[in-house]
Amino acid sequence: MGTEQNQKKLNTLQADPYSLDSSKIREPPVGLRASLKYLGPGFILSASIVGSGELIATTIMGAKAGFVLLWFIIFSCIVKVVVQLEFGKHAICSGETTMQALNSMPGPRLGKANWSIWLWLILMLTKTCQLGGIIGGVVLGLEQLIPSLGTAVLFENETIKLPLRYLTTLLVGVSVSVLVFRGYYVVLEKASLIMIGLFTLLTMFSLVMLQSTEMAVTGMELGSGLTPSWPEGTLLLVAIGAFGITGVGGDEVLAYNYWLIEKGYAAYTGPKDDSVEWERRAKGWIRVMYWDAILAMVCYTLMTSMFYLLGAAILHRNGVVPESNQLIATLGTMYTETLGPWSKIGFVLGAVVVLYSTMFAALAAWTRLYSDALGQIGVFDFKNIKSRKIAIGVFAWVFPVAWTFLFLFFEKPGVLVIIGGVITVVILLIVVFAALFFRYRRLDRRLKPTTIYDLTLWISALAILAVAGFAGKDAIVNAIALARDSGWI
Repeated sequence: MGTEQNQKKLNTLQADPYSLDSSKIREPPVGLRASLKYLGPGFILSASIVGSGELIATTIMGAKAGFVLLWFIIFSCIVKVVVQLEFGKHAICSGETTMQALNSMPGPRLGKANWSIWLWLILMLTKTCQLGGIIGGVVLGLEQLIPSLGTAVLFENETIKLPLRYLTTLLVGVSVSVLVFRGYYVVLEKASLIMIGLFTLLTMFSLVMLQSTEMAVTGMELGSGLTPSWPEGTLLLVAIGAFGITGVGGDEVLAYNYWLIEKGYAAYTGPKDDSVEWERRAKGWIRVMYWDAILAMVCYTLMTSMFYLLGAAILHRNGVVPESNQLIATLGTMYTETLGPWSKIGFVLGAVVVLYSTMFAALAAWTRLYSDALGQIGVFDFKNIKSRKIAIGVFAWVFPVAWTFLFLFFEKPGVLVIIGGVITVVILLIVVFAALFFRYRRLDRRLKPTTIYDLTLWISALAILAVAGFAGKDAIVNAIALARDSGWI
């Protein structure tokens, strides 16, 4: 009987996890072991983080800077987690989506929507560059596996020449659209996490083998990397871009609420009331969320550090920077230099899967974020399950088309990713303001956190503000310089 009731609750939750009612309430697990089967939202974020932040931005930064900014990469991964926790806490206790929560913030409104939603929509137009870089990375990886894809011509006459790359890029975009549109999320999520795990082991093995070569990382180099120093010139732009997309970026923090809700945390907690039972459930599911976010943070911080060290030890020493159409091929030398030529295929396969999972997770998140944002404006009714599915389906096709054209027009995925990262830092400012608002204006007094938690929240907020403040003028100037060097202006 109990099993039938639990299955009924699960079926109801799967029907619409965004609606709260007493039939979905579930007691939270106690202890890490019991909580493991409820973890997942943080690792979904990891799937979207590893490709753009770790694989591309981090290695470009290591190749350009050497060891000296290792501390900055680790700091970037750790410092933003508590802001993510504050967003997640609000979602569990209120059942509100990200855009519903932002729409409750103070400040001017245009129509039905708060200023933060309109600003986010404007910023995300430029943020599209980052995913243009990701789809480009997938295509370049496929061309490494099948060289004819990069050399063959699809159509040619006296005035028009269409490389086969156009068709490859289009097919990659269509495939991710179909998966998100049809809802094949769980299967690809599990497959991606398995491949990311195998790719992580390959990277770890490569770093260990590096220590037996003449390019071994010395204690002095590692020490210099852990000593804080501030970059200058165009390196500052790379550092700021890396800060925006290593670890949880602004868009990942905003997406986290949807994965928590769809996993069931808010529904299991139930509609908010004054009862002791609700307080106990809320604290219990918040505790599970802490495990989810912190364990995911440990994983992607280790992965980020390994990529950075490989980039600094191999690419920087050889004066090689991953650029343009040679991005994946150049990154592959980090493995062939330590493991031998055989490792190139393993790296390229892993890179394609990691980048594809990043693109997939990002598309799944963006379709929800945009549908929700336009729902607050009044275009869609996000609370209505049918309307929500239609909106998500439409965006599942629109975004990959935009990403495809961006890559085919610029063909410099590394630069596209870095520019997207700079925009993410600005989005982080909105996230910080919202997190502090949730903590001090909307948090139930029964859930007041410890002094240590509040201290870390303020440290995180001030660190993000400091990076944005220091970066402001120089980042804009250097972004223009980078675009000029790339031949865009």
